Amino acid sequence: MLVLPKGVRHMPGYLPRAAQEALVEDVRRVVQEAPLFVPAMPRTGKEMSVRMTNCGALGWVTDKERGYRYQPTHPLTGMPWPPIPEALLELWRQVSAYPHPPEACLVNFYTEDARMGLHQDRDETDFSAPVVSVSLGDDCLFRVGQTTREGGTKSFKLKSGDVVVLGGEGRLCFHGVDRIYPSTSALLRNGGRINLTLRRVNRYAMT
Repeated sequence: MLVLPKGVRHMPGYLPRAAQEALVEDVRRVVQEAPLFVPAMPRTGKEMSVRMTNCGALGWVTDKERGYRYQPTHPLTGMPWPPIPEALLELWRQVSAYPHPPEACLVNFYTEDARMGLHQDRDETDFSAPVVSVSLGDDCLFRVGQTTREGGTKSFKLKSGDVVVLGGEGRLCFHGVDRIYPSTSALLRNGGRINLTLRRVNRYAMT
């Protein structure tokens, strides 16, 4: 039996097929308004192997000149990000155990040769809110570690419809995607994997 770090939850098949199909349509509408772009590493400018976009009040971006950050506009079009689809807001309400809505949803598209190295999600100011991740399309090999790079890691497959939550003690666990398994899902017409990552960026301020 796979034992995950405290605060890390894997919910296999959380979204039924019909909900997955509806989410794919939501994502298509987001991409029409906020086209996919290729993020680049700070300092080196090396391009990542995923393409991405965002929806929500804020979007996560990175480039050689300014590094990792959140901003309210698309880096290429200069337009505000489209809103987070209601289905994802409802998912957040169901699984986050956090009273305030997410501000950002990263949309990462993986082709069969794309990867995501081990990293922490720590560009936010509120670590009391979890990170909620949704898998759509082809299977991937997901790896999760501890809150330091020296900690051991565990790997398991994520399938279409799976949800992963990093919260509490597991909020800052290192995690990444080691490989994509091509043609393991027929959800996306041309194959590949979509990962949707919901995040709260700022501490909630009473107004």
